Amino acid sequence: MELPGIIMDPIGDIFGSVEGISFGILSVIAIAGALGTVYSKRVAHSMLALIMCFFAVAGVFLMANAEMLAAIQILVYLGSVMLVFAFGVMLSRRQIMEEDFE
Repeated sequence: MELPGIIMDPIGDIFGSVEGISFGILSVIAIAGALGTVYSKRVAHSMLALIMCFFAVAGVFLMANAEMLAAIQILVYLGSVMLVFAFGVMLSRRQIMEEDFE
């Protein structure tokens, strides 16, 4: 009895095509963006990492021929990120410039 090819050579089968390579790159970008969102010290850096994550997920949707989901991902979620960023700036009590509070 012979094992299926995916069990014998899982890396070669997945990354043997252009779609597999681009999926691997997009998934690494999405994971890095998610980790950057969580572990970032500044609100602006966290927002940029979250935008990077959302664009990578939209790219995965495009690879799956789900163009409508990719458009919704970009339009709806990036709009909500801007709203969350505005709340983060308003709620953070960090001093922006030294002469602001003199």
